Amino acid sequence: MKLPFFQDATSNRNEHYTTVYSLYELAYTAADFLAAMLFVTGSVLFFSEETKQSGTWLFLIGSLLFALKPSLRMAREIHLWRLGKTQTLARRAGFDV
Repeated sequence: MKLPFFQDATSNRNEHYTTVYSLYELAYTAADFLAAMLFVTGSVLFFSEETKQSGTWLFLIGSLLFALKPSLRMAREIHLWRLGKTQTLARRAGFDV
């Protein structure tokens, strides 16, 4: 049984839509992963007074990456809306269209 890499419950996907959706999902996952790694590294650096400032900078950069995540979601939704996928967006929001 083959499982799809990204699960998007739409019945009217075309190749361009799937590409756009997948690229945004990859960017979202990359931001999430990098933010987590920066927080872990920053936490380790906080154990020493000599590296505490570096740890603080990593926490700040990680926080900015976490803030990037909803921005990526918004950009994806606007991109899909511009592609004419308003019914897809409405279904994801819980509207019966």
